[in-house]
This record gives sequence, structure tokens and C-alpha cells, in this order.
Amino acid sequence: MPGWPHITPQGTWALPARLNMAAQALDGPADGLAIVYLTGDDRRDVTRGALSEMTDALARRLLRRVGPGDRVGVLLSQSPLCAAAHLAIWKIGAISVPLFKLFQHDALASRIGDADLSFVLTDTEGAAQLGDLAEPLIASEMGEEGAPVPFADTGPDDPAVLIYTSGTTGAPKGALHGHRVLTGHIPGVALSHDHLGQAGDVLWTPADWAWIGGLFDVLMPGLALGVPVVAARMDKFTPDGAAEIVARAGVRNVFFPPTALRMLKAADLSIPGLRSVASGGEPLGAEMLDWGRTAFGLVINEFYGQTECNMTVSGCAADYPVRPGAIGKPVPGQDVAVIDAEGAVTDSEGDIAVRRGSASMMLEYWRKPGATADKFRGDWLVTGDRGVMENGYIRFVGREDDVITSAGYRIGPAEIEDCLLTHPSIATVGVVGKPDALRTEIVKAYVVLKPGAAVSGVELSEWVKARLASYAYPREVAFLDTLPMTVTGKVIRKELKARAMEEGST
Repeated sequence: MPGWPHITPQGTWALPARLNMAAQALDGPADGLAIVYLTGDDRRDVTRGALSEMTDALARRLLRRVGPGDRVGVLLSQSPLCAAAHLAIWKIGAISVPLFKLFQHDALASRIGDADLSFVLTDTEGAAQLGDLAEPLIASEMGEEGAPVPFADTGPDDPAVLIYTSGTTGAPKGALHGHRVLTGHIPGVALSHDHLGQAGDVLWTPADWAWIGGLFDVLMPGLALGVPVVAARMDKFTPDGAAEIVARAGVRNVFFPPTALRMLKAADLSIPGLRSVASGGEPLGAEMLDWGRTAFGLVINEFYGQTECNMTVSGCAADYPVRPGAIGKPVPGQDVAVIDAEGAVTDSEGDIAVRRGSASMMLEYWRKPGATADKFRGDWLVTGDRGVMENGYIRFVGREDDVITSAGYRIGPAEIEDCLLTHPSIATVGVVGKPDALRTEIVKAYVVLKPGAAVSGVELSEWVKARLASYAYPREVAFLDTLPMTVTGKVIRKELKARAMEEGST
């Protein structure tokens, strides 16, 4: 296993005093290929020099509006413009806030308000969604000339990016990361692709760059390692579409979320020519790993992490055997263990946790000191997942919280419940995940209507889809006379979850 420049022989992080993520990502030969941009039948190769010039053009515009520490939203799909927007924000010392194009008004409004955004960088499509808050960016406007913008004098712990994560209670929380977060991702990303950075490597994921999995598991580490990254927006994932992107762009390395792999398997589609396939978000079983050997001619490497502290565990078939049921071994620099309720390391089943000091660990939950403190047990950040350490591998057992994992998305039930409660017909509601063979789970809502009210499940699904996101709506709605409640009037999701588990997949 190779050494890493910012990890000591003892396995701890040794970060430089001054560090700027934009400088890391843009470092390298100006004529080197940075991004392969596929739109329709067109292909545009963007060099590192061209990406740097685009970044400077955006940075000059930003400096007229914002300063260090200001929050700037980025509502853009996979594209060179999206990459340059984040890089420009970091370059001037501001904080980028990724926003997902599938978010609807309420989901956007809650994040924009909580982050107190100065404005949002977007395109004409996004501007229509946002109205007056948008700062539309058109690619043809990026060619304005001017002097190069110097990199802000930032350190590893200076805030750089605020990524919202789904929660089980209340609105989504913003995980605030420092400029060290890219450094913290690189070892795990490299290992999950059997040492990414080999000659001929080209990296792609269908995961949107608005999520930590697209932005920091693919885009920015790829740029930092000198690996060309493919930008290709898929309005909807299809196996044939994925195979076409791989062929057109000469992709050699892919991060496929588990649902994408299941769809490829169901379509009986093999994709030749790949050197590595990584997957994360939920464990793969032995059957999927066996299928991967046939479909890709290689071993799929699983990795593990979460928005608060990512790329902490990974498989690497080039270095050690991949074990079905295990999510891999702790990545160099990441002190990962299974701990008990008192915070002591245990050989039995317990909570998967990461010790303070990880470079990929968040600085805090944005403006939520109480929630930040609750995330830790002594020196350990508790992930909310249960596992067992077995001979150096971590076996995933299950989640402790109520977050729903559906088609690779982590969906907070509280936000859906809050949205449904705005419907005039609903008295109370509880939302849980129901097992599903393709998506892992689907969102299921258990609803109690107000006296005399009448509404269909389809209408309620559309209500959520129009206000939150097209992937987060309830695919099933059940109407009940009462919901299980605590004495304080809180819905007992655990009982609803057990009911959904009994119902099984449909």
C-alpha cells in the first residue's frame, strides 16, 4: 500500500499550515485533460488550464459580491461550470453550498434560508427555479479576461463547503467542512479504485455533484490526482445510457451506487473495458459481488462514509481480498472502530465510529452546537450505523436511525412528514422506509386524515414531489385511523418500521 504525503507512519494526519482546496484541484500541467464534457452527441475536452481560466473568471465576478466566509449556493448539474463554480468560491475563501437540481421550492428554501446564502450560482434553468435569489451564469460569459486571482490564504480548518444531510428529526442539517476535506478523501477514493491515478484512468459517476458522493468521491479527488473526470448529466439513470457514456468517454473507473448496479444486473448488461468499479451507500451481498466479476471482469470495491465524515472505510481488491458482507478496512489516516455505549472499543456488535482528527470529518453542524455535541461520544464521532470488527474488516449490521436509503439517496423522514402536514387533509403522519428489492427501500407514509377529509395516496405523493424532490416522495401511502404515539405525542417510527418490514416488498 503506498504512503500518503499528509499521513504519518503512525497513521495520523499531518496537514500543512496553509491549504486551499482549489489550489489542490487545479495543480498540474495546464494542458492536462481535466474534464470530458458530454452533452447530447457532443464531446468537449476541458484542459486544466481552461478550467483554471473559467475559475478565475468566476472568481473575479464573485469578488465583486462576496468575501471570505460568505456562503454561495451552487445549483448546477454535472458540467465544467459546476466544477469551476465550487473552485472559484473556495479560491476566494468563501463557502460553497451544493444544491440539487431535483429539489423543489420548499427543499431549496429551507437550505437557502438556513445557510443564509449571499446568492446562488446557477444556469438559466436554475434561475427559473430560484427567482430573484439566483445569479445566472451562462457559459459564454465565462470568457471575460482579467488578471489571475490569487488563492486565498486559507488553512485546513477554514470553512470551505457546507453540505446538507438528511436527518431523522427537524430540517436537514448542514455539515460544515474545512479545506482539509479533499485531502481527507483522496486515500479512500484512490484505494476504492485499486490505486486511482494509473495511466489511462478516466473517472465517472452517475451520482450528481450536488452530493458528497459526486463532489468529493469523484470530481475533486479526480482533479487532484490528475485523473480526467467525465461530466455527463443523466436525467434518469438507465443501463444503456450508462454503457454509452462509458464507451463515448473511454471511462475506466466508475463509482456506481448500489441501485445502479442492481439495474445493470436486472438488464443483464455487461460493460467491458473498466479497470475499477467502486460502490458505496449500502452494503453489497455476495451475489452482487459474484455478478460484478462476470459483468465487469473485476472485483467491485465497496467503501463507506457519510456526509459528516466520509471515505473512512474501503475495499481494495488490489491489496487485500474483498469479503462479502464487509464494507472494507479502515482507510489510512482514518481511526475507525466499533464502540459500545460507554465509548469503549469492543469486539462485539456496536456503533461504527471515527476518532476525532480525521481530515474528512466535518468541523460542525452549521449553527447547531447541540446537534454537533450529540454526534460525538467522547473522542468518537458516532455514525449511527451498527457493525462488528472482524480481523481488520468492518461488517455492516444496520442503521440505528430512521434515515431512509432509497436508490442511493439518503432521505430524512422528518422533512417529508413536515411537507405532508402542510396538506389541508392530513392530521398526523409517520414516514419510514419499506424494503424494496431494487431501491433497497422506498418511502412509505402512514397517514391519519382530518375528520371528513378525503384525499388519494397519489395526490399526496404528488404533493411531496412538487415541493421537496422527485426522488423523495412516498411511493406508497397507507391510511390509518391512528398512529402509534409516545405519551408526549411523538410518532413512534420504530413501530411503523416494523409494520413496513412485515409488509415486505411489493
